[in-house]
Amino acid sequence: MLCYPRNIRHVFICGILVTISVLVPRSVLASEFSVPSERVVQDRLSEFAEFKNRSIVEFQPFRAAQQVSDPDGNLIELLSVNAHHNMWFLLEIDVDGVDEQFHLELASPKKTKISLDNQDGAAILFEDEMGLFRCKPWAGKPNELSTARGTGLPYAPICNKKAFLRNAVDGNRSSREAVAEFLRDNVMFGESLISMIKGTFYEDAYMSSGAVQDGGTVEEVASALGVAKLSSRPKMNSYFGFEVDTKSEGMKAGAWYPIVDGDGIYASAVQPGMIDPDILSIPGANGLDEVESRADVFLVAFDLAKFDLGYEMGTDHPRLDWSPRPARIIDRSMPGPDGFGSSDPFVRSGMLSPRHTDSVAATIAAGFKRAHSAFAFTDKAITRNGHHYGFVQNGAVLSRLNPGLSTIFVLDDGSIHMRSWTEQDDILLPRVAFARQNGVPLVENGVPGEHVSNWGFGNWSGSADAQLRTLRAGACLKKSKGRDFLVYGYFSTATPSAMARVFQAYDCSYAMLLDMNSQEHSYMALYTHEDGRVIPHHVVRSMSALDGQTRDGFPSPRFVGYADNRDFFYLLRK
Repeated sequence: MLCYPRNIRHVFICGILVTISVLVPRSVLASEFSVPSERVVQDRLSEFAEFKNRSIVEFQPFRAAQQVSDPDGNLIELLSVNAHHNMWFLLEIDVDGVDEQFHLELASPKKTKISLDNQDGAAILFEDEMGLFRCKPWAGKPNELSTARGTGLPYAPICNKKAFLRNAVDGNRSSREAVAEFLRDNVMFGESLISMIKGTFYEDAYMSSGAVQDGGTVEEVASALGVAKLSSRPKMNSYFGFEVDTKSEGMKAGAWYPIVDGDGIYASAVQPGMIDPDILSIPGANGLDEVESRADVFLVAFDLAKFDLGYEMGTDHPRLDWSPRPARIIDRSMPGPDGFGSSDPFVRSGMLSPRHTDSVAATIAAGFKRAHSAFAFTDKAITRNGHHYGFVQNGAVLSRLNPGLSTIFVLDDGSIHMRSWTEQDDILLPRVAFARQNGVPLVENGVPGEHVSNWGFGNWSGSADAQLRTLRAGACLKKSKGRDFLVYGYFSTATPSAMARVFQAYDCSYAMLLDMNSQEHSYMALYTHEDGRVIPHHVVRSMSALDGQTRDGFPSPRFVGYADNRDFFYLLRK
């Protein structure tokens, strides 16, 4: 029976928190990491809540470690970053006075137990449906760990492919993004220059406004999703990079259509000017301007009964240091708002784990970089170190989740949630497998979020004179007829107000911003699997330029075929 904690004390009863280092007894079976005492849990959570210098490993409140010594007295330690999730491990080896750390990821975490064993010499013990497997990847010259590190692969298999060594690699990035990063990091007033570039080159740069045709009756192609609340429902030209089953009748605005070879995935298109006036009259958002009223919006919905959701950090972004935005309260004695400025010794791969390649259905670029992921205005700018946006990967808290911020997160039972995080939600942390925060809500409880119409308070990015119209991406959760859907929205040019209105029209209970300004930042691709290859199909065809290419001329999908410097979500078929 699953245990759902109702408060922080109930967490202890559920027994889902893990312990400090323990000495592993001689064993012939892989033993799970021990459950801590209530005192240890309380101490760790108290420390976690403090804003102080510490390592990223010390920051993990649910870590557990096992130690063994080999006959020569060398110390081997295996640390589970969050033993409740059984995904990430740090292997630390102190041999002949040389200390090394290796970041491991289980190839099959749901089916494998892992522990240290000191029977017949120190070894990693794997237990799965195939039985027991003992592995000493540090033994020999050269040893398996050094060989795996030398491959340069983001995920190098070790121990009979039962685990991957995560290796640091350079993430791909566009030339535009490389120039922007150089200006920010090396040129005085670089951020001001970037803002000027945004205002000059990004505004409406990717706008599309397809021709529409009047007439025709609306059909609920995807009945569970229904139709958007519109004042007109013309046929629209589709710029999707995948095939939509429109039954040869054309795509009608606001209706949902199944995607060919995409079971459980649906597409829709609209322009904000078509939205029902009753929606537009609800307070909380600015009026639509002439440009965004006729700007194309493309949406893709995923039936969550058929998909799992995950999140992967980019090789470089988001960083863990300070954003310059809460300038008044930056504590220069700390390298970052959580007490560290680097993810080391955790390795950021910037690509999908090979264990997911066969089941990947889609990837979506995630949220803002760290430089833009904090507040310069409101009480959020002067409390909790500026309310930097938080994120969790494979149960590892890489940046704390701050209250009041839009959060999409996945719990240990696979359930997917999207809402403004609260302090009370902290009791869920032991169960959070993945999480990503990005600003404040576009839509909350079916109406525009509190700060949709305010540039500074909403931290929507854009220019200081509130020229906020640009290419933007967003997401919402939608419940309809007993089914849950995750909806991605590509807005060819829009303000936060236009985004809110579209998500309202599609009856989303909660919606949040993802990223903006360019197609690298708003990237979304669906995948088909053909002859052992993963083939990308994009929300708009022009995104194909962001993929690589194999030597034999096939596309190498971004986030799947190679490492990228940006973070992303991925959807896996169940």
